[in-house]
Amino acid sequence: MYINDSLKKYLDDLSDKLPAPGGGSAAAVLACLGTSLINMVCNFTVGKEKHKSVENDVSKILEESRKLNSRFQELIDEDVAAFKSKDIQKSLSVPLEISHLASEAACLCPDLAKKGNPNLITDVACGIDCLMAAFSCARINVEINLKNILEDEKKANIIQELDKNEDMLKAIRDEVVTYVREIVRR
Repeated sequence: MYINDSLKKYLDDLSDKLPAPGGGSAAAVLACLGTSLINMVCNFTVGKEKHKSVENDVSKILEESRKLNSRFQELIDEDVAAFKSKDIQKSLSVPLEISHLASEAACLCPDLAKKGNPNLITDVACGIDCLMAAFSCARINVEINLKNILEDEKKANIIQELDKNEDMLKAIRDEVVTYVREIVRR
């Protein structure tokens, strides 16, 4: 669907009077932007002689981030398909997965901020902000779909998981941005 089209096509459809794409797929796009920035920093670190001591660690971050980026790309279209199918369970599970994976991707950022190529350290901060926005957008899409689930216990468990991930993401974001600002202000 969109993943093989131009960015312009996606943005035009997103801004048009169409039922989808919407906020859920936009959350996946934001997450893609975040992991793409992580990938870029890793790619400018791995293979550089002066970063040889951290190459193994950064290579592992790159491998994980690439997997997450690939999944986020799939989720762009899965969200559109879920909305169009009116499958309530799928409309809930896609943004829930985006929120979970955005939290997972954020966990890559503190180590990368310290070990990645310092010339791109601000891109790590930009990446974490994209992931934070992706999480927030995905969460609100989860919450709107929760009203269609009747089991209170299931709703409560999902909200509890989202709260926990949001707290973790905020803490990681604060750690990364504080560190990056300290470096760039020297």
